[in-house]
Amino acid sequence: MQGFSQNPGVHGPLEQIPADGKRKIVGWATVIAVGGFLFGYDTGVVSGALLFITREFDLNSAQQGSIVSVLLIGAMVGALCAGRVADRLGRRMALALESAIFIVGTVIAVTAPGYWVLLLARVVLGLAVGAASATVPIYLSEISPAEIRGRILSLNQLLITVGIVVSYLVDLAFSSSGSWRAMFGIGLIPAAVLGLGALFVVPESPAWLFTHGRAERAYELVRSVAGTDLADDLSQRFQRNRPAAANTPASPRELLARQVRPALIVGLAMAAIQQFGGINTIIYFAPTIIEQTGLTASNSIFYSVFIGTINLVMTIVSIVTVDRFGRRPLLIGSLLGMLITVALLGISFIAGMNPTLSLVFMVLYIASFAAGLGPVFWVLVGEIFPQRLRAAGSSAATTVNWLSNFVVSQAFLPLANALGQGQTFLIFAAICLVGLLFVTRFVPETKDRSYQEIDLSMQSRFAHD
Repeated sequence: MQGFSQNPGVHGPLEQIPADGKRKIVGWATVIAVGGFLFGYDTGVVSGALLFITREFDLNSAQQGSIVSVLLIGAMVGALCAGRVADRLGRRMALALESAIFIVGTVIAVTAPGYWVLLLARVVLGLAVGAASATVPIYLSEISPAEIRGRILSLNQLLITVGIVVSYLVDLAFSSSGSWRAMFGIGLIPAAVLGLGALFVVPESPAWLFTHGRAERAYELVRSVAGTDLADDLSQRFQRNRPAAANTPASPRELLARQVRPALIVGLAMAAIQQFGGINTIIYFAPTIIEQTGLTASNSIFYSVFIGTINLVMTIVSIVTVDRFGRRPLLIGSLLGMLITVALLGISFIAGMNPTLSLVFMVLYIASFAAGLGPVFWVLVGEIFPQRLRAAGSSAATTVNWLSNFVVSQAFLPLANALGQGQTFLIFAAICLVGLLFVTRFVPETKDRSYQEIDLSMQSRFAHD
């Protein structure tokens, strides 16, 4: 199992986990990936709800924008704090706490009497979204055998896209009644599932148990999944390779150590590239963009459902292929596809091409993102950091991801108004090119590799020629 193998250097026989053990792991991973579903749901549901919130509370444009963007600010704070909480309380209890925050934020939103209380609710939901986005990949990476690690970690992105699509469908279902409170309220169901699952269904991460002096519990857990022989082998290897500072809390400053710095650079750079490539301008502003092509956008929720479905289908394609083809080929192919399609989208606006052609380029761009960069970023976050610093590294990368999301979403419309929409898309194309060059030069292949092998490859890529 990857979570056991990264720190102790275990690789090989431990991957021969019986089929029933793998089924257990997939079951646990699915429960925890509900945190990803909540990430998608709470970021997506506001798009339809805002139409009715604006009418009830008589919001101006600035207030409408703040209801959307304040969640991103809360998410930055939540992601920044998540690593320390996950290290101190354990992955399972951290997820249970995040579930409680989701529930509190949803209840405040559903009962909000006015703008300011709803704004508070969105901040609280943002804290939960950001914390879960950092914690879920940690847990998934620490329970995954290398041979299915990519698929397990990709469950996070899959559930994010499912959450987005479901939020749009919920918006559509309640649009006739205008019940925006019900739109938010549906989020209580997955929040409760995550909390109950974390408390009563899934075990604590074995890697966390090993590094916090609970070797017997970790041993029993591994034995229940992998059998006695593999559990004995793992326990012996872990004791031999256990770091001297295993029981002391990890400091985020340790991420700046020379040995860990390449992983930090890769994590932070990929977090920024994923957002600055422009994906959320398409997701957040799709109806506006479609309207600019000359096509009708009277039914904006319908367009959102269609785009969300494309995102979901191609994410499933990525999950099926990530452990077969590896991370680098998917990243390179994804960024190349994004580069070409967003450039063509920009040219189509500048040249005044057929609106249907612009829509085709937009859909192909989303498909390119979802087939590679979207899910593979979350896979890498769970693989490139050493066990001791995995929570801190995931927290740092996720914080940069949310910060980049906020900057791009706030800058897109002003930039499009100043330069033109087509020219703005060409800027995104240039960023995709930079991302492609970065991946080609610095991002190692992590498929079927232990942490030691990943680190060795990363160190050689960052070494001076």
